[in-house]
Amino acid sequence: MILLSGHLCVLSHCCRIVLLEKDVECSVDYVSPNDDPSVVGEHNPYGETPTLLDRDLALYDTGVILEYLDERFPHPPLMPVDPITRAKTRLMISRLTRDWLAPIRSLGESLPLKPSAELRKSIHDGLVSLSPLFREQPFFLGLEYSLVDAYMASLIWRLPVLGIELPKQASTVVEYGDRLFKRPAFQESLSEQETELREL
Repeated sequence: MILLSGHLCVLSHCCRIVLLEKDVECSVDYVSPNDDPSVVGEHNPYGETPTLLDRDLALYDTGVILEYLDERFPHPPLMPVDPITRAKTRLMISRLTRDWLAPIRSLGESLPLKPSAELRKSIHDGLVSLSPLFREQPFFLGLEYSLVDAYMASLIWRLPVLGIELPKQASTVVEYGDRLFKRPAFQESLSEQETELREL
């Protein structure tokens, strides 16, 4: 199994986190914007990272990749069992990707990242609105780590480089991020470039 990953791609980072949470044997091939585009384009019609190669199978939508990994490697399970909570989880992942993570990925692989004021405000206000959730529970869906937490970890890690500072009223989000960052899978998931975005 091979993951074609960007060095700073926020969605690739989600995949690396999940691969390590599940202890899947997978080599990560980092792809730079200056590389031959056919390296990814051969497997992905959009030429984007992340792209997962598993024998003759090529997957290239982050949500598809992560659900495939969760079904193929069921332990530990990272999606809820009941259909209603699964649907709500998929909806939350879709919103995170569409509203925040895909726009962050579109900023490219070179620093400094230059998000629009609108994107910064959306992320800032959205995380502040989520802060009451983490007064009641350690992870996004409750007591257990899930796919949503992998998405949130990759987002919160990038807040400083996006120029986003959370207010005191969102201290529970900062503490939640710190819990995610202490997980061994998260620490091992960081590319060299991501390691430099902030201190663990």
